[in-house]
Amino acid sequence: MERVTLRIPKQQIEEVERLVDSGEFPNRSEAIRSAVREMVNEQSDGRTEQGGKRNWAKV
Repeated sequence: MERVTLRIPKQQIEEVERLVDSGEFPNRSEAIRSAVREMVNEQSDGRTEQGGKRNWAKV
């Protein structure tokens, strides 16, 4: 596995922490990996939002 450093808004990290605290994910890394897998799967399945493009920058 490769290490990636990224900046994420505090509000989103707090949401990820809630998912970890609730037991849905074992840690932040796994929660973020899951989100990336979902994004990649949506793109490869051709599932998108209005206008054919997904707005990944939503906060």
